[in-house]
Amino acid sequence: MQNTSHISANGEATQQAELGDATYGSTGKRIVAPDAGGNLLGLLPGIALLAVVGYAGKFVEQFIARYGKAHHLVLPNVEYVLWAILFGMLITNTVGLPRIFRAGVATYEFWLKAGIILLGARFILGDMLRLGGISLVLVFVELALALTFMTYLGRGFKLSPKLITLLAVGSSVCGVSAIIATQGAIDADEEDSSVAIAAILALGALSLFLFPLVGHALHMTDHAYGLWTGLAVDNTAEATAAGALYSDAAGKFAVLAKTCRNALIGFVVLGYALYWASKGQAEAIGNKGAFLWRKFPKFVLGFLLISALATAGVFTKVQLTTLGNLSRWAFLLTFAGVGLRTDVRGLLKQGARPFIVGAIGEIAIAGITLALVLGANHWWGL
Repeated sequence: MQNTSHISANGEATQQAELGDATYGSTGKRIVAPDAGGNLLGLLPGIALLAVVGYAGKFVEQFIARYGKAHHLVLPNVEYVLWAILFGMLITNTVGLPRIFRAGVATYEFWLKAGIILLGARFILGDMLRLGGISLVLVFVELALALTFMTYLGRGFKLSPKLITLLAVGSSVCGVSAIIATQGAIDADEEDSSVAIAAILALGALSLFLFPLVGHALHMTDHAYGLWTGLAVDNTAEATAAGALYSDAAGKFAVLAKTCRNALIGFVVLGYALYWASKGQAEAIGNKGAFLWRKFPKFVLGFLLISALATAGVFTKVQLTTLGNLSRWAFLLTFAGVGLRTDVRGLLKQGARPFIVGAIGEIAIAGITLALVLGANHWWGL
């Protein structure tokens, strides 16, 4: 993810992410923070807060497990993922997030991508084939259905055309990252981008609570549930978290499926850029290959590189364990950031129609992909 900083008249800097939502709060507004590029120390308070909130979630998970074992009680196994998110939301929606922490908290997407790259050490390339050809086909089916459904739904609710494009791309590919990339490519208004981001983030937060409940109620396998989560949840952070809440194995399948969706971002954004440019409402695309490379999520290549090295036996067993542990620590910071950036009051100020369209669309996409996954599991056995 490449960042640029725009310095305002009062000397503050607004971090702008080309391909990520690290500097966007749950309301879709850019977070104004100290210029971290010029002052690395400005990131430390927020990163420390991510660590404290994340570790608090891990501590509560372990404490409940130890307490239940010591007192011979059967207590629900609530993963640290959910505790970290809840603690973060509690802080943001009660006392708020002071400015001194914002720049560091905004790095949560860096930790997400670092965690996914390091997670490659836990996947040898042969394991990736376990995702299966049927699962890969479902990725493309989800993409086509989501783009089509959200486009017609938005038109039915008479949303602005470019807002419809942003919602369609966000719900079909990779959430906020896709929205940000598309906004610049089609010259969409920042207000439309903010509303689309807020809608996607609000619905992503709900998925953390609802998806595991549905998965357990239907007794889904780790593969089936992870695939469904990777197909239906838009933001990579929420998809990773929702998968991990079910099981470690489900989390791995969720990351694989979501990574496949992420890899399509450049092609989808290019298609919409060409469409709007043909209407004279976006800048014409010159070098299409360079455009695709600029929009392609580079962390996918890092994931594949680490996985290839693991497959080739470059790492010792101890090194693989260390890389896996580092990945978990990176995710610890990520999930804390997901909670800390979820401002419920801000989300409620964005207006109803985009959220209604987003909610109907996301429910429909979740239902359709669930049916596809259950059908694939029944006929081909995931």
